[in-house]
Amino acid sequence: MRGTNGLSLMALIGVLALASPGAAQAQTAPADTTFFVTSTGSGKGADLGGLEGADRHCQSLAEAAGIRGKVWRAYLSAQAMNGATAVDARDRIGRGPWQNAKGVVIAKDVADLHGPGNNLTKQTALTEKGEMVKGRGDQPNEHDMLTGSQPDGTAFSGNQDMTCGNWTKSGADGAAMLGHHDRTGLDESAEAKSWNASHASRGGCSQDALKGTGGAGLFYCFAAN
Repeated sequence: MRGTNGLSLMALIGVLALASPGAAQAQTAPADTTFFVTSTGSGKGADLGGLEGADRHCQSLAEAAGIRGKVWRAYLSAQAMNGATAVDARDRIGRGPWQNAKGVVIAKDVADLHGPGNNLTKQTALTEKGEMVKGRGDQPNEHDMLTGSQPDGTAFSGNQDMTCGNWTKSGADGAAMLGHHDRTGLDESAEAKSWNASHASRGGCSQDALKGTGGAGLFYCFAAN
């Protein structure tokens, strides 16, 4: 009997050991997560396959992290160009509230998100895995988030490209408006601290161009339902 019990105990320990990675994942990416920063970009700079491709990227990352049953939207605007209708990022992401993988609320609603009191910081703008994204002072700095948006979450008007061809370019032409997820920059200006409209990318829309200003082609994802 002792031998049998010992064997059963060892088998139980083995089962728990195999289950532990999943348990850890459940803790870092709870099912009620409704906001995250992408842990990876497209790998093609600002070419995300348009808004639809960016949404699919959000959806894929969320589901891989065990966050299911939600419709995910990338916080990205699109401009009225080449016959396309302008799309405002603020109108794509649902009504809120939104919370990160640790259960911390970053904004109650759309107005709160775009107001001075939102809780989006380096400590709260976590990935779908519940991990912190590197910011200013880290190596490498990856605080630039693709948004293509103005501070109020609307698209830019006019002919100046601020969305890298509505998220289809990865070359030397075009530019994208970027925000700082860590709310820090070269100075104390409002732009340096803006989470969604700090500065435009320089040198184009390629992965190298985005890296050159402190980014990695990452962006924000919100659950719209």
